[in-house]
Amino acid sequence: MISWTQYKSLVRDSGAESRRAYITAVVKQRLHQRRFRERVLLAYREQCACCKLRHVELLDAAHIIADSKPEGIPAVTNGIALCKLHHAAFDANLMGIRPDYIIEVRKDVLEEEDGPMLLHGLKGMDKRKIILPIPKRLSPDPSLLEKRFQEYRATG
Repeated sequence: MISWTQYKSLVRDSGAESRRAYITAVVKQRLHQRRFRERVLLAYREQCACCKLRHVELLDAAHIIADSKPEGIPAVTNGIALCKLHHAAFDANLMGIRPDYIIEVRKDVLEEEDGPMLLHGLKGMDKRKIILPIPKRLSPDPSLLEKRFQEYRATG
């Protein structure tokens, strides 16, 4: 929580000059990312594999194994359609997906008390099976999930 003095300083510092400041940046973008996203979202019928959210603008194609690693190929079997919340939780290892497609939420997150987003958005996913693609041959590769799940386990 911020103090009254910090709040006044924040309000005072939010003048027009700070809102109009810009920076030019060079962004490195993976060439295959757009096609990978399209293929993964199509396989999952444009819904989050965890919560079934269907707003495409809020969906990502999450890599099971990062594409910066040798096993991180841009194949649908190395991807899962996740909403922004579940993608961030997956990448941060707040939740993992077992090779049998069951979601596991980290113990410290399950014990945490917070608002409805934590309760329903994360804690409510624990022990649920993810939605799998159609056709089933596009399902996440269990060996990749196992490797990633071990990474998740190491953080908890």
